[in-house]
Amino acid sequence: MFSVSGLVILAAGASTRLGQPKQLLYYQGKSFLQRAAQVATEAGFSPVVVVLGAQAEKLIPELANLPVTTVQNPDWQEGMASSIRTGLQELLKLKPKLDDVTFMVCDQPFVDAAVLKQLLQAKQDGRSGIIASAYQGTLGTPVLFDKFYFPELLALEGQEGAKKIILKHPIAVRSLRFEAGAIDIDTAADYAALLQTDLPD
Repeated sequence: MFSVSGLVILAAGASTRLGQPKQLLYYQGKSFLQRAAQVATEAGFSPVVVVLGAQAEKLIPELANLPVTTVQNPDWQEGMASSIRTGLQELLKLKPKLDDVTFMVCDQPFVDAAVLKQLLQAKQDGRSGIIASAYQGTLGTPVLFDKFYFPELLALEGQEGAKKIILKHPIAVRSLRFEAGAIDIDTAADYAALLQTDLPD
């Protein structure tokens, strides 16, 4: 049976440690935000919602001509939970019969369409309601949640992220190895290192 799989790109943060919007950093000819939106659509997700907050006006032009919906999170300073809620609420407006949602961030530069397609395939293959990426001994984004978990996602508060729900339901989780997911860009040093590196094995 055909399922409706939506995706939320969490891109509302202020990048305070970096000192400039990390969403606008360029890698392989595209901004992080452009890359994230492109791989999400290439992987077959529809709809794709991009949650913006800090400096949204600078970021919106990066998404021109891409088949994504942007939504502004007025409470972005509250933390990750507010962006998760905002993104999922927007998805449900667009597709009330949504079967699952995947969350990704734009500062994991090695997330590609193949990684996202694996999440969808794992959901279709088995009975797991949560499909999480595994790297460096932890579970995190990109991560897919079945609609069963929508109420819990919408109840997150403050700095709580999706990991709270992953840890609460260990039996429901299937992990997919994605060691390159450990690379995320928070500082100028992280970005400098990225520009010097190739894709890890």
